[in-house]
Amino acid sequence: MQKLLLRYIRNGVIALALTAVGQAAAAQEQGGDLAQANNPLADITAFNIQNYYIDRFTGLPDDVDGNQMVLRFAKPVQIGDSNWLIRASLPYNSFPLGDRGDTVSSVGDFDIFAAYQIDTGNPAVSFAIGPQVVAPTATDDRLGSEQWQLGLANVYFNATSPVFQYGYLLTWRGGVGETHGRDRVNLGAFQPFAFYQLGDGWYTGGAPVWTYNFSNDNYNVPLGLRIGKAIKRKDTVFNIFVEPQWSVFHEGDGQPERQIYFALNMQFL
Repeated sequence: MQKLLLRYIRNGVIALALTAVGQAAAAQEQGGDLAQANNPLADITAFNIQNYYIDRFTGLPDDVDGNQMVLRFAKPVQIGDSNWLIRASLPYNSFPLGDRGDTVSSVGDFDIFAAYQIDTGNPAVSFAIGPQVVAPTATDDRLGSEQWQLGLANVYFNATSPVFQYGYLLTWRGGVGETHGRDRVNLGAFQPFAFYQLGDGWYTGGAPVWTYNFSNDNYNVPLGLRIGKAIKRKDTVFNIFVEPQWSVFHEGDGQPERQIYFALNMQFL
């Protein structure tokens, strides 16, 4: 049971390291700076506080829950003539060890992602690809992979419409080096996202993460509905949202069956 739960946690790190792609997505009506915040690869420094509260897991009693909070920092950098966006995430996990409801809490594995931004010829359309690295930094081995991981990520975002923005995130990562007796990490994730502007900074949409574990063929396909509001105060864009998510297809115990994703995202213009 612990291994099944840890597979979810590693999937969650992928999601949390690269999600929140609707950075102030409803704010286009408030000016050019806020419109740029629609782009997950925007040339803007950002700091996010994000949280997943998992109310129910597959294969576990209904009264067993868990939580994952992630601090994430993103900063654009220029290397020669190339534009990159660096994102780093550090989770704090509180997850059950089994069906008794006992919980273990720990800092999780550190994740960093570098996205090379390809010139699409349209500033409203972003396309990037780059490497991911995960370091086994968990302070409790039960809440980490105990192995280094390397992978790739591809991001697409289309903000040509002032009302509707959409895109996707596709990632894969695999364990390298010593596994310390654990299963070799081999994970894929696809994240479709779409946001519809409601006006006055309010927006709706969703950004669920669909995961597939190539090691054991477990998978999870949730759907979510978000409500959020983007607010600009001086040189900072604040994006506050909540997004309940429900799993519609899943295989394997320890998958998040019902969860609430909420966050405070800040972009510094």
